Amino acid sequence: MTILLTGGNGRLGTELRALLPGLVAPTSADMDVTDAAQVMAVVTRERPDVIVHAAAYTNVGGAEKERDRCWAVNVGGTRNVVAAANAVDAKFVHISTDYVFSGETGGYAEDDTPGPVANYYALTKLVAEEAARAAHAPLILRTSFRPREFQYPVAFSDVFTGQDYVDVLAPQLAMAITHAREIPDEILHIVTERKSVYDLARRRNPAVREGTRAEAGVTLPGDVSLDTGRWAAVHARLVSSTPPNTH
Repeated sequence: MTILLTGGNGRLGTELRALLPGLVAPTSADMDVTDAAQVMAVVTRERPDVIVHAAAYTNVGGAEKERDRCWAVNVGGTRNVVAAANAVDAKFVHISTDYVFSGETGGYAEDDTPGPVANYYALTKLVAEEAARAAHAPLILRTSFRPREFQYPVAFSDVFTGQDYVDVLAPQLAMAITHAREIPDEILHIVTERKSVYDLARRRNPAVREGTRAEAGVTLPGDVSLDTGRWAAVHARLVSSTPPNTH
């Protein structure tokens, strides 16, 4: 099975390339997702069975200033990759975010209505999900991850999330990708337990200062923790049906 990955040099893409060494991962120079013709040319040449679309504009604060660029990458790029996936009948795995929810309640399940979004980055990712649904065989993975080390001096104690460090979540995402063609669900939530960003930060940076989201400089949702019950059931099924040493 051939898997093509966009965003292979990004935070998640780097982890996935280590976990799934057979990935085809063109660089952004070789396959700029905002260039529809280039995307189609690469995909029709490689003819992958699965396309994992991890390329994205992810700077939440920057998105407010670079709206055209953020939209071009997150929405236009997704549309281009979906069109190419449909041209070769590939399963389309879209990496999305918990930010598609308002953050008013937390504990969101896959079928809960998203929005209203808190910021422009979240808007582009929500529209990108709708673009992903135009794929013949979509699988949307909502997740949220940090680099292996918490890189900021301040972490917010009033922002709650299922987010975790990328090395914690990447193996689960890799498993979903490997078995994507066997998974009938259109959306899965792959995160860990509800916690504040401050509590998450202290796990790897005990010296981090406690702050509040009023300091962020951009509107952040209060609680975007996700219900992972559906993924737990899928994961258990995959583990029970997979021979040892292959998951």
